[in-house]
Parts: sequence; C-alpha cells; structure tokens
Amino acid sequence: MKTLDDLETQLGGFAGRRVLVRSDLNVPLDHDRRDGAGQPVITDDGRLRASVPTLRRLLDAGARVVVTAHLGRPKGAPEAKYSLAPVHARLAELLPGVEVGFCPVTVGAQAMAAVDALADGELLLLENIRFNAGETSKDDEERGAFADELAALADAFVSDGFGAVHRKHASVYDVALRLPHAAGGLVATEVEVLQRLTAHPERPYAVVLGGSKVSDKLGVIDNLLGSLLGEGDRLLVGGGMVFTFLKAQGYEVGKSLLETDQLDRVAGYVRTAREKGVELVLPTDVVAATAFAADAEHDVVAVDAIPADRLGLDIGPDSGAAFAARLADARTVFWNGPMGVFEMEPYSHGTRAVAQALVDGGAFSVVGGGDSAAAVRTLGFADERFGHISTGGGASLEYLEGKHLPGLDVLS
Repeated sequence: MKTLDDLETQLGGFAGRRVLVRSDLNVPLDHDRRDGAGQPVITDDGRLRASVPTLRRLLDAGARVVVTAHLGRPKGAPEAKYSLAPVHARLAELLPGVEVGFCPVTVGAQAMAAVDALADGELLLLENIRFNAGETSKDDEERGAFADELAALADAFVSDGFGAVHRKHASVYDVALRLPHAAGGLVATEVEVLQRLTAHPERPYAVVLGGSKVSDKLGVIDNLLGSLLGEGDRLLVGGGMVFTFLKAQGYEVGKSLLETDQLDRVAGYVRTAREKGVELVLPTDVVAATAFAADAEHDVVAVDAIPADRLGLDIGPDSGAAFAARLADARTVFWNGPMGVFEMEPYSHGTRAVAQALVDGGAFSVVGGGDSAAAVRTLGFADERFGHISTGGGASLEYLEGKHLPGLDVLS
C-alpha cells in the first residue's frame, strides 16, 4: 500500500491540495445526556483521537483536508440522531489552532462551495456519508455515480477509516479507483498489527473471545482452530456466547443467552481444539442474576449449578483468576468481546480481570475494537497500557477470518 509519504511525493507536496480523507468517526453517543451546546454526549472518543495524527500530518503539510465519515446506520437519508454535528465539536477541540468547518451535506453545490472556501491547513467535515443511498448501494453503477461526486471534491484520497475497510462502500472502495490514493497512518498501523497476529505470532498465542453471540464469531473461530492456533496455544471464551459452549457440553444454563442452532457447531469446536492441542478455557463459575439489571438479585454459582430462573451476566471470580493465569505467560494475545455486561458494575469484574491480566503480562496485546475498546476505557485502563487498541472490531475479525477486505484490496 502507498503511504502518505508516497502520496506526497506523487503530488509534488500536499500544500494547496484538496485531500479527501475517509476517517472512522463512528463514536457512541448518549442521547439522554447533552453537552453545553445541546448535542448528545460522546461516551468514548477513542476513534476520534486515533484519527487525529493523519489529519494533523496533512494539515501541517498545508493540505486542504476534507473529511468524510459515517455514524450509525441510517438508511440512505438524513436522520437527526445520526448527525456528525457532535463529532465536529469534539474534532475541533482535538485540533487546536486549526479552522475546522462543518458542511451539513456531503456532495453537491453546497459541499463544493465549502471545499472551495478552504485555505491551506484548514479542515472541513462533511455530514454523515450514509445519509446518501449511493454510499452503501450494492449496485456498482449507483455507488460509482456517488463516488464520482465525492472524487470531484478532491485532488487525492487517503483511506484512514479502518473500521469500514471491510465494506465495499463508495467512500471506502470506489473513490480510491478515481483519485491518487494512499493508506493513512491509522490504517497502516492496523494492518501491521494484524499481520503480526496472523503471519508469525510469538507463542504461546492466546485468544480471548466474548460478547453476546457465538454466531458473530463463527468465521474467526473456524480460522483460529483451522490455522492460526496450534498445540500449546489457548482459546478463552466468556461473555454471553459461553453459554452455548456450556450447553453443548451438557450443562443447564437457565435463562442465559443461548443459540440452540449453534450447539452442534460448538461441540465440533470443542473436539477440534482437543485434537489440535489447543487449550479451550471456559469459565467454571458465573454471576447469575434474576434479571438483566444492575440492581437485580445476583450470586456467584458454579457452571453446573445455574438456577433455572436465572441468567448468567458475567464470568465468576474463580474464572477471572483462571483466565488471568492462562494469559500470564502468553506472548501474543488478541481479545475481542467483554466477559460480561461490563456497563453494569456487578457484572464488570470478569472483563476487568482480563484487562488487568493483559496490563500485567508481558504479551503483545491487541484489544480488538468495538465493545472491548469501550470496556477497557470505561473501566479506567489507559490505551497505552496495551500493545494496541484497534478501531475496527468487525474489520479486525474479518481479517482474522482470512477474508479479503475491499477497502484494503483497493489500496494494494
């Protein structure tokens, strides 16, 4: 992939050049809380902070930077709750001394006029790219027509939204076919980290998977047990998905989250792990509650004694200690998915135990984006205490599945 340095050389410098940057600014918003300007509160600005180095590099070189990004999943038309206006305010704070404008549309005469008004070293954030049906269209012609409009705004394109590179969208894939292009620093770093996880990882290699559903992780588990993990490596499973593993081994799981259609497949994973010498680590105790609520009655119970009227919402303390022990001597760790409902304090301790184990251990640790990244920050762990915190949960998983990602392929 071309780097920013390569693109700068190709263009004869960035000064005065209009550079369209596809960033990942898809941050979580709390619509029940408002800031001083009446905007929803951003609860985790990690993706915004991760986008700043590439933007700053271009701005300092005199580029006229036009940023496009998505927020949420609007259906190809404007929706007020998905506006990037709150993101604009925070981005301006993260770029002190830079004129940061906001355009309420993405393409057309108004957008072109706003771009034309930019001076060297200024930035313009366009409104949510997914307010346009052409962005996500499966029709190549419709998507291409929208990409033509985007390309008309710029002299070059920089792909820096790693969280979207697994999508064949206009602002991710098609624009790169129309303009001189390069990978931004964030995308380049993410790819370097993922290659380290997949090419020649230092062993023992431990993978921690959590989150709600086994069905969300089928592809990555297939590839982990098929090629990435070998004898002496470990696969640790927690979160809501673990109850399908427990049920597949004959345990009753009460009212816990369960995917009955995946029981046979999960039983196959257990057999494959045993045959390959991969240690499959499951919890021995869980926190079982009477309801999905922080104030519900809850107790720690063994996995073979989950009451029929309760649901598991976290791994238990013995399991947290066991997981930490199996991570202590690992040399490479990839973690995707919390161990419980970390947003509620009574069910946050399993996730905290895994995070603490990574901080205390000597492994190259990668936190795989999404809820995992939000969890470690919510629990008070600084980003720099981990080897890498990914900005793209879905993209990271698809890379680990061995899939080709359109947004990376087009840059190669």
